[in-house]
Amino acid sequence: MIPTRAFVAPARQCLRKAYQQPRWAPATLQLRLRGYATTAEKDKVAKFKGTKGPDGNYTVTLIEGDGIGPEIATSVKDIYAAAKVPIKWESVDVTPTLKDGRTVIPDKAIDSVRKNYVALKGPLATPIGKGHVSLNLTLRRTFNLFANVRPCRSIAGYKTAYDNVDTVLIRENTEGEYSGIEHVVVDGVVQSIKLITRAASERVLRYAFQYARDVNKKKVRVVHKATIMKMSDGLFLSTARDVAKDFPDIEFDAELLDNACLKITTDPGPYSDKVLVMPNLYGDILSDMCAGLIGGLGLTPSGNIGDECSIFEAVHGSAPDIEGKALANPTALLLSSIMMLRHMSLNTEADRIEKAIFATLAEGKALTGDLGGKAKTHEYAQAIIDHL
Repeated sequence: MIPTRAFVAPARQCLRKAYQQPRWAPATLQLRLRGYATTAEKDKVAKFKGTKGPDGNYTVTLIEGDGIGPEIATSVKDIYAAAKVPIKWESVDVTPTLKDGRTVIPDKAIDSVRKNYVALKGPLATPIGKGHVSLNLTLRRTFNLFANVRPCRSIAGYKTAYDNVDTVLIRENTEGEYSGIEHVVVDGVVQSIKLITRAASERVLRYAFQYARDVNKKKVRVVHKATIMKMSDGLFLSTARDVAKDFPDIEFDAELLDNACLKITTDPGPYSDKVLVMPNLYGDILSDMCAGLIGGLGLTPSGNIGDECSIFEAVHGSAPDIEGKALANPTALLLSSIMMLRHMSLNTEADRIEKAIFATLAEGKALTGDLGGKAKTHEYAQAIIDHL
């Protein structure tokens, strides 16, 4: 039998190489000032690069999705038309194909997102039994969407056990345990490598501080397990301490993952002034847990941020059981589109539509079934239009 050590050594070498990567730092960020180190708009991470066309509108790629996706996308389009938002939609099909054994998205869809720099996406169902990997994962990898942003905020009109949830979770989206580096050591023993690099860590951390400043959050907190994973989470945490020096106006601290889960479900109030940022797996779990505090994924917006383009999405399922019955709740996609508008600096339009959404929810007269009402999808959308 070949000794186990012979298999483990290459993995150790991979980790050392990743750990010793050169620090990611654009030249513009290496020149620190005594005040804000990144005050210039051109220095912002993942800045929206789109411009208005000759008709005065931005073009946004629309991926309607599967199941209830087209229905909730119609609600968004109707509300945006009523609010006279200066965008036009470019619908694309992302039905996957297999190319050289890999799941790929049609070139037309890829070209649209890259040309428009921004997309809004409904729920996607990955074909079962056809060899395709997750379409959502494919989109993130195709466009290198490095940060997942999940605001979680209590909504008046929908009562949960908590009334004071108002935090933001930012998850590193490209590596960690989800890097897909796995192999069999010997029969019955599998090794999965958690990959953390300084480059990817600094990018998402810098974005988290930038986001906190943009939405007037006072603190950034790293959630980690560096007590156990001293090298991987330790690198993420030490990189965060370095990045924090560039944002003297934002307080920085750190908290162990298990402590954070306990405290935020006991009393989410103290997290209302914070942006929580963390490696991939922790963010996947903690963001869904926090969505549960406000009523579930049907009320939770989400954005996947990249340097070249960003995709905002509803992260709930495609609900094929209610497809075509006008029972779907479009709130998550609507709130995700609000995040998209703010990313595009269309803040006036975002504030106006968001106010109408919250007024409709608080009024409680035209809610969909999952929110305790009896309204159809289009009736709920019309109530929002009436509140504009």
